Amino acid sequence: MSRVPSLSSPFLLGFDEIERALDRVAKAATDGYPPYNIERVPRCDNEPEKLRITLAVAGFTQDQLEITLEENQLCIRGRQVDDRTRHFLHRGIAARQFQRTFFLADGMEVMGADLSNGLLSVDLVRPESERVVRRIDIVSRDGG
Repeated sequence: MSRVPSLSSPFLLGFDEIERALDRVAKAATDGYPPYNIERVPRCDNEPEKLRITLAVAGFTQDQLEITLEENQLCIRGRQVDDRTRHFLHRGIAARQFQRTFFLADGMEVMGADLSNGLLSVDLVRPESERVVRRIDIVSRDGG
């Protein structure tokens, strides 16, 4: 089954990468582990917009978590090694690896990360972009 592109207007030029990112996000949205929040952090006057991603990573230590940023893709991974010396009568706390990926808009910056009380918070900022108007000169090629 072929998918109809959502950005197929002839007036939207160069948005192929966005189309591919939407496809990747749709595929990744089915996994619900670990649960997460995304919140807008209140800002003071003249501060850029700030966002915070918070993941529930109870049971993971700082050494078992990894955050990478490649181009506009923020990837958070967790890996726990199963301790074979422990014998559980009941195991209700998941000890599995995960990978959660977020696609960031151009200009978004990762400010830092914090692990506290089983919650991993990643702070992002979106600096205000400047509006640029540029005049394009027209060149005549027909000898006029």
